[in-house]
Amino acid sequence: MTFFSPQIDHAADVGAMPAPRHHRWFLVLAFLISAYMLFGRLGGLALISPDEGRNAEVAREMSQSHSWLVPTYDGLVYLDKPAFYFKTVALSFSLFGESEAVARLSSAVFGLALLVVVFLFCRRVYDQRTATLAMLIVATTPLYIVFSRYVIFDMTLAFFVSSTIFACFLAEEGEDRQRTRWYLIAALSAGIATLVKGPVGFIVPTLVVTIFNGVEGRLGVMKRAFALCNWGVFFAVVLPWFVGLSLLRPDFPYYGIMRESVARFTTNEFHRTAPFYFYAPIIAGTFFAWSFLLPESIAAAWRERKRWSRADRLFVVWAIAVVLFFSVSQSKLPGYILTAVVALGILTARVFAAALNNGTGRAARILWRGTLPLLLFSTLLAVLLGMIAVNPELLKSRLTVKAGLFDLFIPAFLPMALSFGMVALLSALALWTRSTRLIFAAFISFPLLLMTVNFDLLALYAQTRSSRALAEHIPATLPPETELACLECMPNGLPFYLKRLVTVLSREGKELTSNYVVFTLNSGNPWPEGVVPEAQWQQWLATRTHPVYLLAQQGNLARLQEIARARGVEVVDLGSKYWAALLPASSVGN
Repeated sequence: MTFFSPQIDHAADVGAMPAPRHHRWFLVLAFLISAYMLFGRLGGLALISPDEGRNAEVAREMSQSHSWLVPTYDGLVYLDKPAFYFKTVALSFSLFGESEAVARLSSAVFGLALLVVVFLFCRRVYDQRTATLAMLIVATTPLYIVFSRYVIFDMTLAFFVSSTIFACFLAEEGEDRQRTRWYLIAALSAGIATLVKGPVGFIVPTLVVTIFNGVEGRLGVMKRAFALCNWGVFFAVVLPWFVGLSLLRPDFPYYGIMRESVARFTTNEFHRTAPFYFYAPIIAGTFFAWSFLLPESIAAAWRERKRWSRADRLFVVWAIAVVLFFSVSQSKLPGYILTAVVALGILTARVFAAALNNGTGRAARILWRGTLPLLLFSTLLAVLLGMIAVNPELLKSRLTVKAGLFDLFIPAFLPMALSFGMVALLSALALWTRSTRLIFAAFISFPLLLMTVNFDLLALYAQTRSSRALAEHIPATLPPETELACLECMPNGLPFYLKRLVTVLSREGKELTSNYVVFTLNSGNPWPEGVVPEAQWQQWLATRTHPVYLLAQQGNLARLQEIARARGVEVVDLGSKYWAALLPASSVGN
């Protein structure tokens, strides 16, 4: 059996074949596992700074102010990204209350929705077994898990970008009305993707679909994709938002197009540059443990490229085009290639499906050999983590991190060692029996154990990167009129956890982690209320007629102590690398 064999490309043919009973049970189990990977203990992690804390607060302020067109962060206009995603989180807050789990609910819902779309598409162009495997593999990919459980735009964007590509593919598989309908759905999805994260929402699917049709030798079909009715749907979605926002904020067109899109792609202004090969190690790590199968699978698939189905070629083009596009970009982040990882997950499912259909074929041999490095890697980590769990000083003496931070993670080493030991055991059994099902169990066991046995490790990591502990240390007994202020710092989740705005004493406004805020502060106009420039710090403090609870980090501790001494109060250590002083109104006004 060849690596990729031709598959049925039409839903009617596949749909006519009833799935065996064990396939239906496997499908139910796959949906349950996928749902758990995305929704299980969704509120079990503190909001991680800066992204989660900031984005949750933007949505909280939107739900309170009902300003659905112009988002704000800490009371300041925040136009770094369009409002669509914030609206979905704000709606969740309005329906279910404000919490960490609810803040992540939107990403999880879109993550599950994308898995459903992947399943339906793969069942249509391949078969139910491949579709179920694809859903499971994608759902247990670390990058997919993270962005389905993270308060950020990427999973919502991935859903609409993927839906656009799928719809464009299916459009050319149908005729007349069906084709028109699929292209209209693609235009609608591309429009909403643009509302999620700007021009990249239509650029990526357009790039993938154009290259794919070029490879297929049918670039002429792009005329149908760009038909006037499709443009009409796209602009009907995008223009009301763009025009309305531009009328309210005249500086937005320049900022949104030139600074947030063009400059992000072509310059290193946003300090997210990385080498061209940046995404190679990213894929190796965020597609773990499935990434062990990629090298030989890619080589074998290339040798058999003449036997690829049309859908196979789509996913190959998809993965390559997205990775190369963002490799060229001067701004690189792991989440940018999320849809490429989805495509790789589907192609990996093709390998497993081929191996299950023929246990002695090339695909089965690829899986068997790919399990060897998984066995070696998991065994090595199990031994090393076990040694550290028994004697933490083996690692502690070689690290530069603070002892207290390292000690926090010591209890997590033993569960991690046992988990990798379980992966090693399953890998060994799979190699011994040459069972494709056991090989699949070995590969899927790591993410399952990560989200169950080792979840506390994730919680500890989030705790060290969150403002929740700091918020808990701020006294609840502060006078109600007290103003909370930060001296050249901004714990990004603090406004969300305290349900109040924070005044920032700043030199440039970078503490707010908003490119648009920095852009507006540098425009030459007076700074908005809520951000105090360095030249006005003393005057601002001298005119406060109410208490000020002033926070600072280590770099400004001496300045905070000087301010506190001048007003006869003490500086208190809040932990989490922050100190604070309560400056009474009577003293501040002097």
